[in-house]
Amino acid sequence: MATRRKVVALSGGIGGAKLALGLARVLAPGDLTIIANVGDDFEHLGLHVSPDIDTLVYTLAGLANPELGWGRTGETWTFMATLEQLGGPAWFRLGDGDLAMHVMRTHRRAQGVPLSTVTADICAALGVVPRVLPATDDSVRTRVRLDEGWLDFQDWFVGRRAAPPVRELAFDGAATARPLPAVLDALADPELHAVVVCPSNPLISIEPILCVPGLREAVRACTAPVVAVSPLIGGRAVKGPTAAMLNDLGAGATVGAVVERYRDLLDGFVLDEADAEAAPALAVPTIATKTLMLTLADRIRLAEDVLAFADRIGATPG
Repeated sequence: MATRRKVVALSGGIGGAKLALGLARVLAPGDLTIIANVGDDFEHLGLHVSPDIDTLVYTLAGLANPELGWGRTGETWTFMATLEQLGGPAWFRLGDGDLAMHVMRTHRRAQGVPLSTVTADICAALGVVPRVLPATDDSVRTRVRLDEGWLDFQDWFVGRRAAPPVRELAFDGAATARPLPAVLDALADPELHAVVVCPSNPLISIEPILCVPGLREAVRACTAPVVAVSPLIGGRAVKGPTAAMLNDLGAGATVGAVVERYRDLLDGFVLDEADAEAAPALAVPTIATKTLMLTLADRIRLAEDVLAFADRIGATPG
């Protein structure tokens, strides 16, 4: 039986969801709360799409598509084929099962139901035990500035295949967004054991969470240790544009650049064995372990390593 210890994880999509699943398997039921990025959310074909929330939900429900890395397993594509035949916008792929998720979310949102409630109801329907909480019920939308001007995130990430260099980031709506009360409560819980920043892109997956007014301060004020897991292995991202974006924005694709994004929050940093030699220069407690998560066993092992590290930090005076 798992030891009772409450953990809050900050997560984006694929990489973060893998570690979130490992944490869910290690922790007792109900002890894991995941704060999800909503900066990737957008409206497509009149539907409210929440890519990172859905990736978390599908992964935790055992429904994630292992071939694509996104969407549902066993997906069919009749809707997309018909849409394309009719000359509709087919650049953002929506499987038939996945489409039902977006239709339900949009229908409930039109009735005035907040995103957090819709997400909780979807989790309950799919048997997801950990709490998946959007950072805010308000609209926060990531935008990127390219050489030719500003573009909505999904237009760049999917429509342009994340190819043009990014010169600047903005999070529309963040300044007036309100943090979800349940998120603040989870971070302020006196029984909180650890805060884990998952190996998600620090620029477009974690920053949209931390930029919601009050959230960065709430993480900083935690009495529990805050531990981040590097999304880089040997200067490269396992998947996605993390390394390219860090280079494009001048930070450099290094574990040191990732640490600097979280410097004011961190009590510890987990890096891959390939980057172990960088640890002494980071000026933060570290462990080096295998962070590549190809199997469920990898996810569980990394979760155990992260929590054991948090235990050691929490047991260290001062």
